[in-house]
Amino acid sequence: MRFPTASVAAYLALASVAIVADAFVAPRPQLQSSMRLLDGAGGTPLPRRRLGPLCSTPSAVNGEEVAAIAAAIEDEVEGAEDDTAAAEKSASEGEGEGEKEAETSEDADEGFKLVLEPVPPASHSVTSTPGAGPAGDTVHSLTLHLGFPGHPDPIIIETGKIGRQAGAAVTLTRGDSVLYATASREKDVKDLDFLPLSVEFTERFSSAGTTSGAFNKRDGRPAEHEILVCRLVDRPLRPLIQEGWRHETQLLSWILSYDGVRTCDPLAITASAAALWLSDVPLLKPVAAAMVGYVDGQLVMNPTVEQMKHSRLNLTVAGTKDGVLMIEGAADFLPEELMVEAVSFGHEAIKLQCAGLEELGRAAGKEKKVDSIKAFPEGLQEAVDELYAAKVDEIYGGKLSKEDGSAAQSELAALVSEEMEERYPEEGSAVKSALKDLLCRRMFALAKSSGKRIDGRRLDEVRVIDAEAGLFPRVHGSSLFTRGQTQVVATATLGDSGMRQKVDRISGMEQKRFYLQYTFPPSCVGETGRVGAPGRREVGHGNLAERALAPALPGEKDFPYAIRVESLVTESNGSSSMASVCGGCLALMDAGVPVKSPVAGIAMGMLLGDKHAVASDDNAVIVSDILGTEDALGTMDFKVAGNREGITAFQLDIKCEGLTLETMKKALGQAREGRLHILDEMEKALKEPRPELPATVPKVLALKISEDAIGKVIGPGGRQIRALIEDFGLANVDVKESGDVQISGFDMGQMEKAKEMIEALTSGGGGRGGGGRGGREPRPEYVGPEAEVGTTYKGKITGIHAFGVFVEILPGPEDGSTPGLEGLCHVSDLHVERVRNCEGFVRAMNTETLEVVYLGKNKKGQHQLSRKAVLEGRGVKARGGNEGGGRGRRTDGGGASSPSPEMSQEEVEVIARAIDNATG
Repeated sequence: MRFPTASVAAYLALASVAIVADAFVAPRPQLQSSMRLLDGAGGTPLPRRRLGPLCSTPSAVNGEEVAAIAAAIEDEVEGAEDDTAAAEKSASEGEGEGEKEAETSEDADEGFKLVLEPVPPASHSVTSTPGAGPAGDTVHSLTLHLGFPGHPDPIIIETGKIGRQAGAAVTLTRGDSVLYATASREKDVKDLDFLPLSVEFTERFSSAGTTSGAFNKRDGRPAEHEILVCRLVDRPLRPLIQEGWRHETQLLSWILSYDGVRTCDPLAITASAAALWLSDVPLLKPVAAAMVGYVDGQLVMNPTVEQMKHSRLNLTVAGTKDGVLMIEGAADFLPEELMVEAVSFGHEAIKLQCAGLEELGRAAGKEKKVDSIKAFPEGLQEAVDELYAAKVDEIYGGKLSKEDGSAAQSELAALVSEEMEERYPEEGSAVKSALKDLLCRRMFALAKSSGKRIDGRRLDEVRVIDAEAGLFPRVHGSSLFTRGQTQVVATATLGDSGMRQKVDRISGMEQKRFYLQYTFPPSCVGETGRVGAPGRREVGHGNLAERALAPALPGEKDFPYAIRVESLVTESNGSSSMASVCGGCLALMDAGVPVKSPVAGIAMGMLLGDKHAVASDDNAVIVSDILGTEDALGTMDFKVAGNREGITAFQLDIKCEGLTLETMKKALGQAREGRLHILDEMEKALKEPRPELPATVPKVLALKISEDAIGKVIGPGGRQIRALIEDFGLANVDVKESGDVQISGFDMGQMEKAKEMIEALTSGGGGRGGGGRGGREPRPEYVGPEAEVGTTYKGKITGIHAFGVFVEILPGPEDGSTPGLEGLCHVSDLHVERVRNCEGFVRAMNTETLEVVYLGKNKKGQHQLSRKAVLEGRGVKARGGNEGGGRGRRTDGGGASSPSPEMSQEEVEVIARAIDNATG
């Protein structure tokens, strides 16, 4: 990072402190370039310790210290206009050196070869060390070796040292990554008919040696990716907490240290599950998680971040040693068979971890609290079955609409509550549970015996589909997708790279070229409620639909647009997220996005005869395109999206104790048939992408320039790039550090002219006013007589900047073959008084020349000038009689000077705010 010189309206102390503070933002892991202030030769960062006292005690900053900082900054400045261009380039890109862009799949695999290092065999061991914890407490530790090639680091789960007042607390360590997780519960039982469980997960920026970009530098409300991890933790644990548990329960987890090697998402699940297993909350079985990638045709366990860049699969699996509870996956059109193999591969690691957790629980776990779980009233379920089974069958056999069916079930629920109140007083929750159990079992029985569902459809039948594309005239792309009583309005918007979504994470700033935003208003189910920021469900559904569509998008080289899809759910009765996939794909095609192939999604359900068992082919019925009622009363929600050849995304949630792989294979096969049917229906609305982009989409031209010539496109203070935009009527000109230039606008003719102009500007490479240094031709040097130190010269002003004024004190030859002798009169040497605004001060003098004393060369051979010395030689003194009242360094080499004046509290506060803004 070089010193920016344009548009600085503050005095040098303020600018200097802000720049120095900015230079010491802590680097994030994996980022080779940090924001540093470099010297001209070796690229050595200024010592970090310099900032310590400056930031910790801003009230101690005095004039001498500011002058010292100004001197350090001055020494770093070479070529003022080059520095201006570099700073403006960074501003125009809207990204810092630490930001990274998602790689396209075409580029990601170039030159990469998977190498998996050997590892110790799979094993686990538990150790208990008395006296190792605070106050002599015993520390229990579980060490897990998964035994998968490429995963050499053991997983170490420790309890008894940190968080001893929580219900249970663990630290989980893998490599240099450390997570801390707790499980706690309220003492009192809530009068509820559901499990009151909440989950929170935080990526602490300090874990990566950095801090939040927020104004107060404090990690705030959960970001989108943190919400997604919370959902990953919640989904496999909720169904395994014993039925009837009504204590408010909270799972908290933090990343305390992050090494940047592997993602911590699956570790968050395992850590929270371990804390819950060790607590007295009645979790039925240990739960663990694993991540699976697919690189170079090989499944990889818990792949590294680098390996994931080249992986065609991103799969997170959670479960017990007996079965799978949760799957979250994204793939690059992979076949169903490979998906099942990947789930099985991940489950092997889960079995190993669960075995270790069982042993850790025996050593350090608390006795499960079950005495507060209210026993189910004896005979209640039998009474409800006997009295109301016929009424339930009547409702299910009537093929009622959503409204009529919901009304009928509500009437039945009211009737059951009223009639059972006399026989079972104060058992309202138990009565509701008994009725729900009856509804589930009768729905299963109907499907098992007749092959029909409550709306009359076959088990594998998809509801009637109606699709339409091109609804709105001014929108880039739009569609209306209706499947039964589920409907979405989807829109697609295209823009240049400035439209990318920026996500600040502990791994660095990510820029998403494609993102999908999902909205589920209460009106879509005929209700009223809160409208505003998206809830966790909306974030999760939108992310699933986004991952489903992402593999179908063209690479940036072929289609240089940022893409935003919005899905507004206007009706809902089952699987609005998969409707968003279908509607979003049609909207993209309507916008002219050349998708690789259409993508559709379908939600599968499972009806179970025994909800307390592991689902298998014997006791489960798989249904396609589930209704809202089947989702609520069933035991599985399995969403699958893809094209005709393979899968792009899938998500599984189970409400029973697990799912066998055989049942999963059956569900995937049935889902494929439904997906192909939906694709056929979508093709009736729009078979392929529009051949041309709509007129409302800005056109984009891309070109490549030399990195050395970037500054010529931007110009001093950004004047050149602004002139290009204004003169040619462009929407934007975006210049990347790599030299890639993107021109966007609506008039292709003007854009071509702008491209020609940029090529003409950069045809000669870098130079003074250019942004690059490396590779440019050396600037001609002054060849006349040398200036004499101490001599006063009247020179021509050649440049005015925030840090000082360039003055030509000796002219070059008349033919202009070589330049004159030019030096810098630093802002601290402009006047005996402090100059707060260099540019304004010089312009106010209304002169094109300055009288200056030549001070000689600095350590880098740069010529230094002083106007202040001229004034002092004429007897001009600072107000108050303090010689050298400005902030400049003494240049006369002798004589004692009075100490620099202390800065006012107001000035100190201004500098402190500048430091805060610069580091933010």
